[in-house]
Amino acid sequence: CADFSPDSHQNTFSLEEVLLWITDSILIFCSVLSSVTCIIMQKNGAGLQSASSCFWDNTTDGSCTVRWENKHLYCIVSVFGLAI
Repeated sequence: CADFSPDSHQNTFSLEEVLLWITDSILIFCSVLSSVTCIIMQKNGAGLQSASSCFWDNTTDGSCTVRWENKHLYCIVSVFGLAI
């Protein structure tokens, strides 16, 4: 999860960086069943609550949620990985 922290990357779009993330994600998730959700919401003063849960084996399964925002929108991505 730390590798995808907004603080560790530049704020401008980089196609090369996106392609690396996609390749790394495919290699990581080849051996697991994964579920990905993404919420994109315009910043206009409205509230947003998000929750999730999953029953799994703590030794092999996990999740990661990353929140990113700029002055126009919020983006929250959650990934669950379950060993198969």
